[in-house]
Amino acid sequence: MNNELETWKKAGKLAGETREFGKEIIKENVNFLDVARKIEDFIIKKGGKPGFPVQISINDIAAHYTPLPEDTSIFKKGDIVKLDLGVHIDGYIGDTALTIEVGTNKNQDLIKASKEALNEAIKLCKPGVKVCEIGEVVSSVISSFGFNPIKNLSGHKVDRYILHSYISIPNFNNNDKTILKEGMTIAIEPFASTGIGLVKEGKPSSNYRLHNPKPVRDIITREILNFIQKEFVTLPFAKRYLTEKFSMPKVNFALSNLEKQGILYQYPQLPEKQEGCLVSQHEHTIYINDPPIVLTKI
Repeated sequence: MNNELETWKKAGKLAGETREFGKEIIKENVNFLDVARKIEDFIIKKGGKPGFPVQISINDIAAHYTPLPEDTSIFKKGDIVKLDLGVHIDGYIGDTALTIEVGTNKNQDLIKASKEALNEAIKLCKPGVKVCEIGEVVSSVISSFGFNPIKNLSGHKVDRYILHSYISIPNFNNNDKTILKEGMTIAIEPFASTGIGLVKEGKPSSNYRLHNPKPVRDIITREILNFIQKEFVTLPFAKRYLTEKFSMPKVNFALSNLEKQGILYQYPQLPEKQEGCLVSQHEHTIYINDPPIVLTKI
């Protein structure tokens, strides 16, 4: 168990360092794809692997935007950027996020709302606490700033090679009496919204995960599936990871086949239901203990 905790700590520390590196390179007129590549290269050079593709969700999009293989999007003045990233070492994952306002300071209260909600929630991450108690604190803090927590997004238990394990950590009091136990690892990620506090399914994201592996007949599809299973196991990956090794036509063909057969699941982008709204997010990965061990804090 001690060796396991040490690996969680290494992954969390590197995730925290990567988050701070990413924060410094997000600037006006910089390309999304360049930022994602630099962040993922940073992780690899430091001895880790991405726990999932770097997420760069802007303004009303709460989650699940990762750059496409030839993405030309750039950061604009006033953008509210959710940088959400993960690092894994031997399957132990550090998951962390923060929100950046590009070139302006008009929405600092929105950013503070999710950050302070996270800080207050962390204080409860001890054995014996019910997950609904964490949700109550998150909701209370965000509401005190005049915003709404996003109720249909949540934090999650993290297990080795399983980013979203079987326990959800709500952003409101959902009356879930599940109790935190010593030695659990969880990610808490409050989302604060200027809208109604609900997300909807949006456009395809190019974020995938292996859902139901089974044999396939087609040679191209089988080759790419074998690569996915070897490289990512059960962790999420991006289409752009595949186009670094295979041609775009092969990747498009294989991904289409694998989705149709239910072998892969593609996450949708998740914008706020109320148009024209803004969303902020902060996240840490915590090892349940008394006192709590914040793995991704540096």
